[in-house]
Amino acid sequence: MSNSLPADVTVSNEMPAHGPRRVGYVAIVGRPNVGKSTLLNAMIGAKVSITSRKAQTTRHRIHGVLTTASAQFVFVDTPGFQTKYGGTLNRVMNRVVTQTLSDIDVVLLVCEAGRVTPADREVLKLLPQQIPVLLVLNKVDLVEPKEKLLPLLAEMQQLYPFAAIIPVSAHKGLQLDHLQNEIAMHLPWGELLFAEDDLTDRNERFIAAEFVREKLFRLLGEELPYGCTVVVEKYELEGQLRRIYCAILIDKDAHKPIILGRQGERIKRIGMEARQDLERLFSGSVYLEIFVKTRSGWADSEASLRQLGYE
Repeated sequence: MSNSLPADVTVSNEMPAHGPRRVGYVAIVGRPNVGKSTLLNAMIGAKVSITSRKAQTTRHRIHGVLTTASAQFVFVDTPGFQTKYGGTLNRVMNRVVTQTLSDIDVVLLVCEAGRVTPADREVLKLLPQQIPVLLVLNKVDLVEPKEKLLPLLAEMQQLYPFAAIIPVSAHKGLQLDHLQNEIAMHLPWGELLFAEDDLTDRNERFIAAEFVREKLFRLLGEELPYGCTVVVEKYELEGQLRRIYCAILIDKDAHKPIILGRQGERIKRIGMEARQDLERLFSGSVYLEIFVKTRSGWADSEASLRQLGYE
């Protein structure tokens, strides 16, 4: 998948474009629903991580790659660290966050501009002391007047020795160039980790399943049963046509009518919107078929979660 939206980045002590570049892994962490996936997508200029207003949309580590003339950023989008709810699925997702931080060059802690919650303070306790941490105050476009940010900035500076604090709006694209520059200054020089035109290390099967799951979150709203996930059971490539067969796994038979909707209208819309997104990303035709299966207890079994790719 080619990145058609490269952005130039200026870094200190810049090397020639044909020589070594700043290269490294950048973890995006924070509590649920602060805009981590939206930030990842905005930074690389393409949709590789699903987004929703609902908390806990992201359940896996997702790498998004941005390569410029002077740097390669490998962003690692993590699940929102969950402190409110228990359960095997949330425990596994929290473990993903802590494991991610063990082999990272820079950490972006994403918080909402204008407020710091107890859950944000809990995430602060996880941050590694030996790695540069940048505080990203997202949704700054929603804060007026901007002077309201000053008490928050002072409070966060007291709580943790951040390498920098950058207010941004991932949704509006505000201050993202500045954020790229700040990140690049903390990355080591090195050889590229991914090809110049790579967008992600995830394969098309994974992305297809994620796009379908995003539509579940977006279209079901409060009706959404959190005991559901999506797997691709068959993926075929015929020239420029991709045939994708997805199963929505649910925990209880009672959830099936919620997903299907009246006369199947809801699942048809889920399929239509996911297919349109996939065709835009792949620049080709997609045949997408979705069906629903019951697999009781999948979210409460670590073995089942590993089998489904939660690790």
